Amino acid sequence: MIKPVEWVMSRFSVDMGIDLGTANTLVAVRDRGIVLDEPSVVAVQRGTKKVLLDGNAVGQTAIEYLGRTPPAFQAVRPMKSGVIADFEITEKMLRYFIRKVQPTRHFVKPQVVIAVPWGITPVEKRAVIGSAERAGARRVYLVDEPTAAAIGANLPVHEPQGHMVVDIGGGTSEVAVISLANVVEAECLRVAGDDFNEAISHHIRNKYNLLVGEITAEKLKIAAASAIPLDEELEVEIRGRDSLTGLPRRTVVTSIDLREALADPLRKIMESIKSVLERTPPELSADLVQTGITMCGGGSLLRGLAELIERETELPTRIANNPLEAVARGTGIFLESLDLYSQFLDGGDEMP
Repeated sequence: MIKPVEWVMSRFSVDMGIDLGTANTLVAVRDRGIVLDEPSVVAVQRGTKKVLLDGNAVGQTAIEYLGRTPPAFQAVRPMKSGVIADFEITEKMLRYFIRKVQPTRHFVKPQVVIAVPWGITPVEKRAVIGSAERAGARRVYLVDEPTAAAIGANLPVHEPQGHMVVDIGGGTSEVAVISLANVVEAECLRVAGDDFNEAISHHIRNKYNLLVGEITAEKLKIAAASAIPLDEELEVEIRGRDSLTGLPRRTVVTSIDLREALADPLRKIMESIKSVLERTPPELSADLVQTGITMCGGGSLLRGLAELIERETELPTRIANNPLEAVARGTGIFLESLDLYSQFLDGGDEMP
């Protein structure tokens, strides 16, 4: 139950829901929807925690530095596999995003709902809460990503009926069966979009002796990658550094190449989905024959992935509307109805 004083204070603050992702951070504000979507990247002086451009080399500004920095600078992703890898830089990144959403000084600090991977440890939860509070949050609530994604995808999670959510983000893939507004079975697999990029880079290096960076691999994945054979296979010209001569070179990569590269991470995701299905109670399994699987996150946009999952599970599979925003939308809905959704939440003063 949200205390009356908290309700009054929230009227005078810009409260926000945050999808603190490995690849991107999205922020939703009460009554305004999603107001920020930027890369979870910070550019710093190498060997220090000093953020470039007077603390403003964060997000979209910092992504331009990734893979292109001179020796004195480096672009850092402070989130790894959905959890904080660098506390100080995460705090600075959060402070920047909160300040950007709330540019003018308010007398009351914001109340924040943050989505976190399913099954993270109490220590990891405390790290998220502490970073957000030091970044300027008045009170911090945590909600697991599968539940936030289900709410953001407009699934009727309050009903006594099973729904499966597969949320493939940058650092983690969340697979969960939800009923009566609670996660019944779930797995958090630390194989996701970043692993797709790494697999693509590795495959191109082995097959073509060409070294490509993270940004090039991401663009290649979006342009031509697929989970199943295409009616018309795609070709993309890329540029990189020859691993033998060290000189710049270009080559053509096909969607067949990329499908080979992604075979292993996709196999692991399929195994996780089947593992959760095998542990799901029979009555909820019966529900899934009708309700099927809802996919969220950037990884769900991989060509043919929904069809592959439907073929392997024999369950109807759909991609949520605006799947990249589902988790952030879910945090925003939680924020608007904290009394209703408080059963899902871990509050800062309720943590062990």
